[in-house]
Amino acid sequence: MKILFFCFALLCGNVSAQSLQIAFGSCSHQNQALPILQQIGDLKPDYFLFLGDNIYGDTRDSTILKQKYDQLGKNPNYQYLKAQTKILATWDDHDYGENDAGKHYPLKEVSKRIFLNFFEEPLGSSRFQHEGIYTSYIIKKNRKRIQIILLDTRTFRSDLTRFNPAEHAKDSVFFYDLEYVPTASADSTMLGEQQWRWLKKELGKKADIRIIASSTQFAHSYNGYESWNNFPEEKQRMFETIKNAKANGVLFISGDVHYAELSEDRVAGLYPIHDLTASGISQSWHFATPNTQRTQGPVMENHFGLIQIDCKSQTVKLSIIDQQKTERIQELIPWKSLQMAN
Repeated sequence: MKILFFCFALLCGNVSAQSLQIAFGSCSHQNQALPILQQIGDLKPDYFLFLGDNIYGDTRDSTILKQKYDQLGKNPNYQYLKAQTKILATWDDHDYGENDAGKHYPLKEVSKRIFLNFFEEPLGSSRFQHEGIYTSYIIKKNRKRIQIILLDTRTFRSDLTRFNPAEHAKDSVFFYDLEYVPTASADSTMLGEQQWRWLKKELGKKADIRIIASSTQFAHSYNGYESWNNFPEEKQRMFETIKNAKANGVLFISGDVHYAELSEDRVAGLYPIHDLTASGISQSWHFATPNTQRTQGPVMENHFGLIQIDCKSQTVKLSIIDQQKTERIQELIPWKSLQMAN
């Protein structure tokens, strides 16, 4: 056991003053003990990112929603994590307030205030001034700039298109019931025009590495569940926005699905887009959906994600670490492989 812990500490510890460690995860039910939060706290990462389903609110009663946040706040493992690192957060559907909800959720402004107050957002923050909770941060490390972009995939998102067996064909690869199909409507949106304008400006800022946090998966293949694949024109718009901004160093992280995997999307004129999904602080699922773009995984046990950015070697290491402190996914990415072609 001592040898295992030593290896874990060597693997994930702050081994260099020129490195930045960002842990992240999603799907933490407030009724559970959440021991992985203590595990993350033991690492003392520079930041921890909650990617959504930070609680399971699922209510239109704001009092109940706040009580569930308070329950998380009183959890000793959450308190320990909070004492060890800086917590940043965005939301997904269950902490937004309702399963698979989008722009028509009637209590989204109330939910927003509860969310921002719980995560102690400074009162002068722009998140209080604009609709939605999207935001970004620039972290300076050894003359390098790391950008964290937290998207809001709920406040502006259009309605999903339901899978209808009478209208839609089902590929034999899907051994389960499908819920959604890609929308045929060109004006449907995931982010909304306001957030798209903001994102374009953010990607125009100087940064060496950019971490885009999306509560739902981005770079995987269609699986019939909720994700960016339900809005193909929005997904293509993301690729075009990155290309037009000549934004180097983009990596996606995501949650939602109750397992972990690393996916990769390749499109013309752009470097490979990696998406590391970490979804299982307390929740787990009994199967992983087909994913032709999966490069590693799935990991079905509870886990968290870790990004280690080394400014000296100019590499990014993506990891998934399970509750046994075992590194289940690891990918070392040179910064030069995340560069736009000249």
